[in-house]
Amino acid sequence: MKSSIIGIIGNGELATATTKALENHYSALVLGTDWEEKNWGNADLLLVLTDNWNPSLHRKIQALAPHIPWLRCFLAFGEAIIGPLIAQDTPCFHCADRRLLMGGQDRKEMWSIYHQFSSNPSLYPAQIASSFGLRHIQHILLEEIKNIINNQSMLKENTIITNLTTLQTTRHPILADPLCNVCNTLSDDQAENNVIKLQANPKSTKSSFRVRPFPAWKDPLKHTYYDERTGIVKGKIHDYRSPFAAASVHLPLYVGQESTAGRTHRFGDSEITAIFEGLERSCGIAPRRTRTIVHDSYHQLQANALHPESVGTHSKEQYALPHFPFQAFDPDQKMHWVWGYSFNQEKSILVPELLAYYSLGGGKGFVYETSNGCALGGNLEEAILHGILEIMERDAFLMTWYAKLELPRIDPYSSGDKELDLMLHRIEAIAGYEIHLFDATMEHGIPTIWAIAKNKKASGFHLICAAGTHFEPIKAAKNAIHELAGMMLTLDKKAEKQRAKYVNMVDKPHLVQEMPDHSMLYSIPETEHRLHFLLHQKKNNKTFQQIKRPPIAENDLTDDLRYLLQTLKNLQLDVIVVNQTTTELQQHQLHCVKVIIPGMLPMTFGHHLTRLTGLSRVLHVPQILGYTNTTLTLDQLNPHPHPFP
Repeated sequence: MKSSIIGIIGNGELATATTKALENHYSALVLGTDWEEKNWGNADLLLVLTDNWNPSLHRKIQALAPHIPWLRCFLAFGEAIIGPLIAQDTPCFHCADRRLLMGGQDRKEMWSIYHQFSSNPSLYPAQIASSFGLRHIQHILLEEIKNIINNQSMLKENTIITNLTTLQTTRHPILADPLCNVCNTLSDDQAENNVIKLQANPKSTKSSFRVRPFPAWKDPLKHTYYDERTGIVKGKIHDYRSPFAAASVHLPLYVGQESTAGRTHRFGDSEITAIFEGLERSCGIAPRRTRTIVHDSYHQLQANALHPESVGTHSKEQYALPHFPFQAFDPDQKMHWVWGYSFNQEKSILVPELLAYYSLGGGKGFVYETSNGCALGGNLEEAILHGILEIMERDAFLMTWYAKLELPRIDPYSSGDKELDLMLHRIEAIAGYEIHLFDATMEHGIPTIWAIAKNKKASGFHLICAAGTHFEPIKAAKNAIHELAGMMLTLDKKAEKQRAKYVNMVDKPHLVQEMPDHSMLYSIPETEHRLHFLLHQKKNNKTFQQIKRPPIAENDLTDDLRYLLQTLKNLQLDVIVVNQTTTELQQHQLHCVKVIIPGMLPMTFGHHLTRLTGLSRVLHVPQILGYTNTTLTLDQLNPHPHPFP
């Protein structure tokens, strides 16, 4: 051990105390603060020890000592931060700082402070640690250095945080950040790297549409992606008021945080679902797989590009509204484009970046895009399949709403499925709701169930709507009911407290501007009549057995995907896939995609942001399905805000 040379950069109490402790075990090379002028090239490890937070020093070491592993330890805000160990192919110091800062509640303010310290470290005063605290940190450092020398260190993948008051010490995972401006290795987005060739994916069971049993994801997902200090997602919450086991996590964003939920019969499974959803949202906000390099007009790119208006736009009247946040599409206007893959054309095509990544309603561009069609899977094919099913679900929901389709009512207890029966009984007994199910399957024939929960109590949330799409209609119904249950009981107080707000919206649809407004508008009895086209529909009743089912592949999930692709192709509907998979997902072979099906109805939130222009399908599919005798006109469509939750 004496032969190992440890270079020590820094001064102050932490560096002084640690140097004394190291000299008993290693050859300590004291470099101080003028380390750049000294010979440190033969060091086996560099220790960077400061009594304050000094990202400018860390950045300099990262640049000047790229071939020597180095470990930092610094004091900041009442804590000691150790790690990560910086070596080849590891997250850098800036990745760790980004993860730490994003995990805090005051992340926006901390980023401002961080950038100030990066240019002027003297702004941040030295921190004080007790003698007990210093000895505790020294002990940890000595143990970690021994592990590093013996190639047994875990600090390449995590960081250690010690509370300087309580000495509570914890480890936290660190993932490389694809957008890190220090170690960023994103390649340019190229057409040839976005070609999709479907691969076989053996099923574990015929009824499974996941390549890996769901419970098997729990430990790897939580270990890698969930952490209260450094995780991509954090803040696990169990909802004990919901009729079923609902759980949620938070995805920290610069402007706040976004909640993602999982709803199953077990809290552990719901946590997995919530983390899946959080990772999906993380990938879908902005390009983090490759670097966008195409910036041009549609006129210049049209030979290899998706026509932006094919996905539906806002109307001329909407664009003309004062302060409308979007501008009508201009084929000569330059914009950012990313490469996706068109299954109908069997080639890579360019897609407007603002369609491939959702905008959170923040304006810019020509339309408001949501996360509709984003999906996460254990491989690319699984992700694409679930992205298609989500688009079909939202399309069927909106088609039903806008055309006021008198869907066939389904007897909820006709399935012969004991689990579904128990779900219905539990909702009625625990939450006081009765469930109404309707067959909303569109012309493609993939079963979609529209579900309405009607409150039988004297107070609380009045009507809740949801939908589910699946090859198996019973599974589609269960998915929809889980969505309904997520709002039962949990929002009763909010519905009562904000009743006046939503009563005021009944005749003022322009006030429906946020995502929650859509569902909350139907929390009051005054809007129930808008759903009478379903609730009062008594003809064409059917059982689950009478719902047509598509064939389900025996052995290969990809065969189910091919069936979806061919079905849509037969209807002249293209499936375009943008691969959003980031390096963060690759260690568990996860994949994330954005599926775009031009012509299908896009889900939007905010009644002023409805997108129907250019989508003739909403006018002629009701006639194809036999709900109307003629093609509809835009004036005949439902003018009220949709109730999608």
